[in-house]
Amino acid sequence: MKNNLQKVVKNESNDYICVSFCFSMTEEKRKLLTDLEFRVRQVMFMCDTLKEENIRLKSDLQVIQQQLVEKTEQLNQLKTKYDSLKTARTITAASVDVRVAKNKLSKLVREVDKCINLLNS
Repeated sequence: MKNNLQKVVKNESNDYICVSFCFSMTEEKRKLLTDLEFRVRQVMFMCDTLKEENIRLKSDLQVIQQQLVEKTEQLNQLKTKYDSLKTARTITAASVDVRVAKNKLSKLVREVDKCINLLNS
């Protein structure tokens, strides 16, 4: 007569696996079953670990996307300021030496380019 035994395995996400086997099982089959149970537990653990990592990565992605939005806004503001400065300097240059005005404008352009490069990095 065979006595059936059931073993229930539960992981952290409340997934259940029911394993049925008999007392009269051979040693080889018992070892195979034990190995299978071990591997199932490993897979369940890996699944939980990957779920946690996925949650963390999604959170990181949200932070990075928000930073990108902020940097894009900063870049647009700097471009607007640059255009305003460029226009103001051009008007000022009309009343002073053109060469001095060009040098000032070139310096401003380099500064704005540096700011843009800093934002892009």
